[in-house]
Amino acid sequence: MADITETRREGGQMATLAYLRNHMREYGILFALIAIMVFFQISTDGILLRPTNLTNLVLQNSYIVIMAVGMLLVIVAGHIDLSVGSVMGFIGALAAVLVVQMGIPWPIAAIMCLAVGAAIGAAQGYWIAYWRIPSFIVTLAGMLVFKGLMMVLLKGQSVGPFPEAFRSIASGFIPDVFGLEGLHLTSLLLGIGTAAILLALSISARHKEQRQGAPEEPFAFFAARNAIVVFAIVYLTYLMSTSRGLPNVFIVMAILIVAYSFVAKHTTIGRRIYAVGGNKNAAKLSGINAERLTFLTFANMGMLAALAGLVFAARLNMATPKAGETFELDVIAAVFIGGASMAGGVGTVVGAVVGAFIMGVMNNGMSIMGIGIDWQQMIKGLVLLAAVIFDVYNKNKAG
Repeated sequence: MADITETRREGGQMATLAYLRNHMREYGILFALIAIMVFFQISTDGILLRPTNLTNLVLQNSYIVIMAVGMLLVIVAGHIDLSVGSVMGFIGALAAVLVVQMGIPWPIAAIMCLAVGAAIGAAQGYWIAYWRIPSFIVTLAGMLVFKGLMMVLLKGQSVGPFPEAFRSIASGFIPDVFGLEGLHLTSLLLGIGTAAILLALSISARHKEQRQGAPEEPFAFFAARNAIVVFAIVYLTYLMSTSRGLPNVFIVMAILIVAYSFVAKHTTIGRRIYAVGGNKNAAKLSGINAERLTFLTFANMGMLAALAGLVFAARLNMATPKAGETFELDVIAAVFIGGASMAGGVGTVVGAVVGAFIMGVMNNGMSIMGIGIDWQQMIKGLVLLAAVIFDVYNKNKAG
C-alpha cells in the first residue's frame, strides 16, 4: 500500500513538472511583471507604486492595452496588423476635424469614428481573408496610407482643444457615490468586482474542464495564479483609491479585458479563431469559415484602434501629426511578450495585457530613473527578442 501511495506521489510530481515545463511562458510573464515592478519600486525609492504615478501608468498605457486586446486575436488567427498606429492617429485627426472644426457633438463624432475604424479594419481584412494577400503587405500599405491621410486632415498642424466632456474620457475620474474622506470607495468596490469577475470566469473554465475530464493545470498552480491576479488588482486599485480614484479609461479597459477574455475562452467564435490559427486547413475541413473569422478579427482590430485613437486624442487634448507613431511596435511587442506565438493559435487576452504593462512599467521606471530614450529603446528591443527566442526554443523542444 505504501508503495502504491509513493508511486502515485511520484507520478503526480512528474505530471506537475511536465505541466510547468510546457507552460513556463504563461507563468513566466506573470512573475516577470512582479519582478520588474519590485525592481523599479526599489530603484525609484517607492515612486513607482505611488497613487499618482500608478494613475499615470494606467493613462500612459491605456491605448496600448486597448489595441493589444484586438491584436491578440489577430495574431492568434495567424496574422499581424502593422497599421494600428497609423489608424489610431488618423481616427484622432478625424475626431478633431469633426468635433473642433465642424462642431459635431462629441458622442456622435465618437460613434462615427468607431464606425470608420471598423470599416478600415474590414477593408483590410477583406483583401487578407478573401484575396489571400499576406497581412504583412496589406497592413504595411495601410500604415502608409492612413499616415498620409492623417497628414491631409491635419494639414501638418495640431488641431484642438477638445470639449471638456470629451477630454474626460482619458483624463476624468469616476465619481465617488459614497463621499468618504481619504478613500474613493466606489473605485475600490469596482476593483474588487473586476477581480471577482475574472476569478469567476477562471473557476468556470476549470469546472468545465472537470466535467469534460481532469483539468490539465494542477490545482496548486491554478490557485496561486488566481490569487496573485486577484491580489494585484485589489491592491493596486486600493492604492489609486487613496488618491483620486480610478480613471474613466480604467473602466473601459476593465470592460474590454473581461469581455474579450470571455469571448476568447467561452464562446464558439473564440474557439474557432484559435482553431484557425492553430491549423487553418484542419479548421476548414471541420466546417469553420476561416475567411469570415479573419475578416471579423481585422474589423474588430480597426474598431479598437479607433477607440485607442479617441482615448489618445482626449489625453493630449489635441490631434497631432505624430500621433500613433511606432505604437504598432509597442502593441505587437506586448502581445508577443504576453505569451502569444508567432505561428498563431496560442495566446490569452490577460497575457497580452500583462505584456503591455511589462512594457509600460519598464518605460515608466526607466524614465523615473533618468535613463535616456535611446537606452530605453534598446532594452525594450532586447526584451522582445528574448520573448520570441523563448517561444521558438519551446517549439523546437516540443517538436
